[in-house]
Amino acid sequence: MEQQDRILKTEYSDVMQKSYIDYAMSVIVSRALPDVRDGLKPVQRRVLYDMYELGVRYDRPHRKSARIVGDTMGKYHPHGDSSIYDALVVMTQEFKKGAILVDGHGNFGNIEGDGAAAMRYTEARLSRIAQEGLLADLDKDVVDFGPNFDETEKEPLVLPARFSNLLVNGTEGIAVGMATKIPPHNLGEVVDATKAYIRNENITSEGLMKYLKGPDFPTGGIVINKDELPEIYRTGSGKIKLRGKIETENAKGGHVLLVITEIPFTMIGTGIAKFLQDVAALAESRKTTDIVDISNQSSKEGIRIVIELKKDTDVENFKNMLYKKTRLEDTFGVNMLAIDKGRPETLGLKEIIAANVDFQFEVNRRKYTNLLAKERDKKEVQEGLIKACNVIDLIIEILRGSRDRAQAKKCLVEGVTEGIKFKSKQSEIMAQMLKFTEKQADAILELRLYRLIGLEIEALKKDYEQTTANIYRYEDILDRRESMAQVIIDDLDAIKKMYAVERRTVIENAEEAVFEEKKVEEMDVVFLMDRFGYCKTIDNPTLERNREAIEQESAWIVPCKNTGQILAFTNKGNLHTVKVMDLPFGRFRDKGTPIDNVSNYNSSEEDIIFITSKSQLALQRLAFITKSGMIKYVAGNEFDVAKRMVAATKLADGDEVKSVNLIYDQMYVTLCSHKGFLLKFDVSEIPEKKKAAVGVRGIKLAADDYVEEVFYMNAFEEKKIIEFHEKKLDLALIRPQKRDAKGTKIK
Repeated sequence: MEQQDRILKTEYSDVMQKSYIDYAMSVIVSRALPDVRDGLKPVQRRVLYDMYELGVRYDRPHRKSARIVGDTMGKYHPHGDSSIYDALVVMTQEFKKGAILVDGHGNFGNIEGDGAAAMRYTEARLSRIAQEGLLADLDKDVVDFGPNFDETEKEPLVLPARFSNLLVNGTEGIAVGMATKIPPHNLGEVVDATKAYIRNENITSEGLMKYLKGPDFPTGGIVINKDELPEIYRTGSGKIKLRGKIETENAKGGHVLLVITEIPFTMIGTGIAKFLQDVAALAESRKTTDIVDISNQSSKEGIRIVIELKKDTDVENFKNMLYKKTRLEDTFGVNMLAIDKGRPETLGLKEIIAANVDFQFEVNRRKYTNLLAKERDKKEVQEGLIKACNVIDLIIEILRGSRDRAQAKKCLVEGVTEGIKFKSKQSEIMAQMLKFTEKQADAILELRLYRLIGLEIEALKKDYEQTTANIYRYEDILDRRESMAQVIIDDLDAIKKMYAVERRTVIENAEEAVFEEKKVEEMDVVFLMDRFGYCKTIDNPTLERNREAIEQESAWIVPCKNTGQILAFTNKGNLHTVKVMDLPFGRFRDKGTPIDNVSNYNSSEEDIIFITSKSQLALQRLAFITKSGMIKYVAGNEFDVAKRMVAATKLADGDEVKSVNLIYDQMYVTLCSHKGFLLKFDVSEIPEKKKAAVGVRGIKLAADDYVEEVFYMNAFEEKKIIEFHEKKLDLALIRPQKRDAKGTKIK
C-alpha cells in the first residue's frame, strides 16, 4: 500500500515563537555572551584555539591576520570574516583589555577611535599569557571537545583558563533580550581574591573586595562611588561613576594649563573627539570665557589633552564644569551576565570566582588523573626493565632461541618455552618462571643494547624513583582537596608573578561636581543670516561700522538679546526656536553656523519666510496669510514656548503659509493673487485667533487661483510703489474694499 503524505497543521504563532526562541538561544549561547569559566565568547575561543593549532605561539614569528581569520572561518566559525577579525583586533588592544590575549604587529587601531588596518596588512600571534594562562594543558584531556559546524574537526567547548579571564579582561555583548557589560579588573587582585575564596569558600562578596578593590580600567581614571561598589559586586549590576584624571600646570603669562592624562574607559574611541568638540562648544556658546586654547597632544606615550585657561580662572569650578558638561565624568553600566552551566545568568563577584574555582578543580582533576595514569604505565615499564636488567643473560638467551617476536613475547609474559632453544635445562626452568606484563614485554623487546651500560641502568633506577614519587604526589593531589587547592594556588602565584601590573584606576569617594554657571551679562546683539542659511550674532558697533555690506549680504537682520531666542516661521506652518547663546558671536566676516545645526529646521523640507526675536514679539501681534487666502492675527505671547519646534498655525490640506508679519502701525494689507487680482483692506478687519486656528477667508479666489504676494502699507505713506506681474503699481491709488471680496483685476 502506498504511504500517503501527512499534513501537520500547526498554529502559526507557535511556530514563530519556537523559531524565535531557538534563534535567541543560539545568539545568547553561541555568539554574544562569554562563558564564565574562560571568559570568552565562542568567536574569541575559536580564534585563540586556531592560532594554537597553527602554531602561532608567542615565541614564534607573527603570521598574517588574514591567514588566521581564514583558517578560523573555514574550520570553526562559519560567519563573516569581519566579525572574526574584529574579535581578533579587540584582543590585541591594550587600551581595552586588562591583559591582551593576542600580540599584534601592525596597525590595530588606537584609543582615539581610528580603526585597524585591513587583515591583509596586519600580523598576529598568541600572547604569552594567552598561551600559558588559557591554552596550557589542552593536550592532557582537561576539557571536553566537540565537533565543529561540519563535523570535520574537533574544537574545545571551553579553554582550560588558569585564572578568571572574565574578570581580568571584562566583556561587552548584546544578545537577544539581554546584554552583558563587565569591566576589566587587575590581574593581581583577581588572583588574590581567587586564592582567598579557595581558602575559605564561605567568604562574602564584601570579604573578596578586600583583595579585589574594584574595576581596573586600562585607561586609568578615577572611580568616584566607592561606597556603591559592594552592592554592585554583590548583585552583579549597577552603575560605576568614572572621571578622567586632571593635572594642573603653570604656563607663561600666569595662564593655567589643565592637562587630562587619563580618560574614563567609556571615552575610548570617538569619545575623545566628542570631548574636544564639547569643550569647544562651551567656549563658542559663551558658557565659559575662561578657555584660551585647547589641544590634543596625545601620543603613543599616553593621553595628554591640554586646556589653556585665563589667568584668573576659578580652576575648581572649571573642572566641575567639565565633569558636568562633558563626558570627562561618565557612567559605566555594569551587568555581569555570562553563560554558567549552559544558561545565561547575572552573577555577582563571588559567583564568578566560585564558578572559575570549580572549573579549576575540574581541570586539575582531569589533568592529574591523566598524568597519574601515564606515570603508572611508566612505572610498570620501568619495573619490567629493571627486572629484565637483573636477568638480562636469560632474556638474551630467550631472544636468540626464539623463532619470532611473538614466541619471545609469549615466553616473557606466560613462561611458555616450547620451541625455544636454550643452552641448558636450568635456563628453560628459569624462563618458565618469568611473568612480565604485556607492556613490560614490549618494552624489553624494544630495549636498545646501550641501555645495558651501567650508568644507563643507574639512570633507569633514578627515573623509577622519580616516577614513584610522582605517583605518590599525584595520588595525594587527587585524594586530598587541600593538596589540589595548593597546586591551583601555586599556578595562580606563578601567573601573578609573571603578568601582574600595578593598579591603574584610583577608587575613592568623591563629592558630586557642583558647577556654578556664571550669569551671562545681558546685552543687545544683532542676529544675521545669509541666503545660504548660515547665521551668527554681532554687536551693535559692528553693525554700524559695516551696515552697508551687512544689508547687502544678509537675508535677515534681527535685533535681539544675547540671552533671548530667535523665532523662525516656515511655509509649512512650523515655528523653530534658536537660543541666541547657541549661535557663534564675533566678527561680521565669520562664516557662522547653519541654522539647521542649532534647530530642528530642515532646509530641504521647508522654507523660512519670517524671522523675529522673542523680545520683539512679546507685546506684538503676528499676521498669518496663507496661499489659499486664509488670514488671522495671533498674539505674540502664544509663541513663548520652550520646545525647539511647534506648530505656529493650523493649515488645511495642501495649504501653506505665504506671509507672516509683525503688526505695528500698518493700516492696509493688500493680497495679490496669481491671476492678477488685488484686494486692499484695512488691517482692523483681520480677526485675532489662537495659533491652533485656521483663520478666516481674506480674499475670494477662483478654484485654480492662489495668493502670490502680500504687501502692507502704513497710514503715513502717501505713496507705495510695488512691482507685480512686471507692472509697477502705487498701492495708495488702489481703492480699499472689505475683506473677503474678489478684489480688482490688474489690466
